[in-house]
Amino acid sequence: MTTLPMSESRRRWILAGLMATMMLAAMDITIVATAVPQIVADLGGFSLFTWVFSIYLLTQTVTIPIYGKLADLHGRKPVLIGGVLIFLAGSAACAFAWNMVALIVFRGLQGLGAGSIMATVNTLAADLYTLRERARIQGWLSSVWAVSAIVGPTLGGTFAEYVSWHWIFLVNLPVGAAAIALIGTLLHEQVERQSHRLDLAGSALVLLTVGLLIFGFMQGGRVWPWLSPASLAIFAAAVALTIVTLLVERRAAEPIMPGWLWRDRALAGSCLAMVGLGGALMGPNAYLPTYGQAVIGLGAVAAGLVLASMSFGWPTASAYSGRLYLRIGFRNTGLIGAIVLVCATSGFLLLPEPAPVWALVLDQAMLGAGFGLISTPLLVGAQNAVGWSQRGVVTGGNIFSRYLGQSIGAALYGALFNAGIAGRLAQAPAAVQEHLPGSINDVIEALNTVEAGSAAASYLRRTVALATQQVYLGILVIALLTLLVIVCMPRSMPSLSSD
Repeated sequence: MTTLPMSESRRRWILAGLMATMMLAAMDITIVATAVPQIVADLGGFSLFTWVFSIYLLTQTVTIPIYGKLADLHGRKPVLIGGVLIFLAGSAACAFAWNMVALIVFRGLQGLGAGSIMATVNTLAADLYTLRERARIQGWLSSVWAVSAIVGPTLGGTFAEYVSWHWIFLVNLPVGAAAIALIGTLLHEQVERQSHRLDLAGSALVLLTVGLLIFGFMQGGRVWPWLSPASLAIFAAAVALTIVTLLVERRAAEPIMPGWLWRDRALAGSCLAMVGLGGALMGPNAYLPTYGQAVIGLGAVAAGLVLASMSFGWPTASAYSGRLYLRIGFRNTGLIGAIVLVCATSGFLLLPEPAPVWALVLDQAMLGAGFGLISTPLLVGAQNAVGWSQRGVVTGGNIFSRYLGQSIGAALYGALFNAGIAGRLAQAPAAVQEHLPGSINDVIEALNTVEAGSAAASYLRRTVALATQQVYLGILVIALLTLLVIVCMPRSMPSLSSD
């Protein structure tokens, strides 16, 4: 089974199709986030709105390893096109949602399609390009996220303010149609047609186990306390299901998550490092814009651009990493990335308060460079360690690990940030106590209403700054653990790929 040889011109058009496909998933969260007030005003159900994002992340993450396996069994092209069609069907349904519950259901459908996009685009990039070319191509694919960080909020805000929020979903249709046309007409695969025993039991167990685990992380510390009966029951059930899943997958003829993926030190280390990368990534994504607005006094657009500087450092380092890993190896390049990640996180903690904007931008670009030097070498190295028929599973496992890390990171940082805010509010001096909000949820609103320059405003800004520092301390711990994981990986990753 392989991708048939093709001209350089055809490869470029297929890459354009892959980038358009990646754009669908990359732009989704940012474009929807900007239209929150308009959607809620039209549909109601503000208390349910967080599930518009959570259900998408949940269904996307749990299906990634399944799509990876299907791509190995039946080829990348039908799996990718099928996933894009599901995503577009979900997008069209979201545009015509009649209430918040319907929107949440249709967002879950979108996530089911997005899982195919995340698993298969990177696998196809490895099929089409040689080891020497892949870092440059991963840089191009990573640049889609940088562009989306700016285009998504701009389009979302424009549609919501001047047209209708419905168009933030309908805009996906022409982009997806163009991607399907390019990939459908130009990509040709030679897949051996043979009977396969689809691992239905394993697929169902993986979906249920991972879904329950991510649901526990999403709800813990927010909807109910971490040590509440509900939280303990969910994690106990997830552990029990994990054991059952391992037993079933061990006996399956063609398991969704095969044991060799986790027995190989290089492949397992790559996946664990991706868990760390995903966990570290959620900190700045979730809390840096709030820090920029509440502590430094930036506007929403400027705070978003500070965060976007990470998205520009990432593809630049990702593209450059090819020169490094060809010279010093995949593991050592990832090691440099982990060191850069540790330095960038420590740098934020050492910034003066309030931090100069230029220093924040530089620190975020450095953070993005660390991510790029970890993600691309370890993904390409893992793909290069296996042949075509196993590459989908390896890529799916790698991407799945990153999204699992993001779910864990979101829960961890939410707990750290909220604990920091709650502690400061409880310990506030009597002189400012009466001007402070009674709830964590009202801190940002209070900053906008208390008198600028007052003692209460200064105390709230300092409160947000310290809570953000606690988040970055959490990122530093995860960065150090990621560094340790990469140190424990084999110095040279195996090379079994035909290219």
